[in-house]
Amino acid sequence: MILRPATEHDAEAIHALVTTHLAEGRLLPRHLDELRRHANRFVVAEAGGAVRACAELAPLSGVVAEVRSLVVSAPYRHAGLAGRLVAGLRDAAATRGFETLSAFTHDARFFVRQGFSIVPRLWVPEKIATDCHTCPLFLRCEQYAMVLPLTASARRGAADVPGRRVAVA
Repeated sequence: MILRPATEHDAEAIHALVTTHLAEGRLLPRHLDELRRHANRFVVAEAGGAVRACAELAPLSGVVAEVRSLVVSAPYRHAGLAGRLVAGLRDAAATRGFETLSAFTHDARFFVRQGFSIVPRLWVPEKIATDCHTCPLFLRCEQYAMVLPLTASARRGAADVPGRRVAVA
């Protein structure tokens, strides 16, 4: 299994992965044109000459980025591949100067194992301003907001919020 940055040529394979997994109810649909425009944000896992998994590092602001469209083909699940993809995005986010990595998910367990904490969605206003306010599920959202502070200042800031518990590494 090779992890590599995606290119525009991977957009159709990424689209196919996302579309195939929509039925599981864990992803929002993505348009092929959008994936072509943002292919450089993705990391893909390739095996046998085909894209088997993907994940996107989407900037929400100058300090907050989001893990999006994390998909692993069924035959490749439970082998640590999703964790490797998220670790790669975490490192890329830190290198690019983001202070916080966020994720929105229906099942928080995976992200908790990766060091993320569950927070109220309002604590990620960048996500609401960027995506949520136009989502048809906005008022019925069942996703957990997850954050992972990447810098000491982000960890301190998270700890300063009354009642907020953030794991500090």
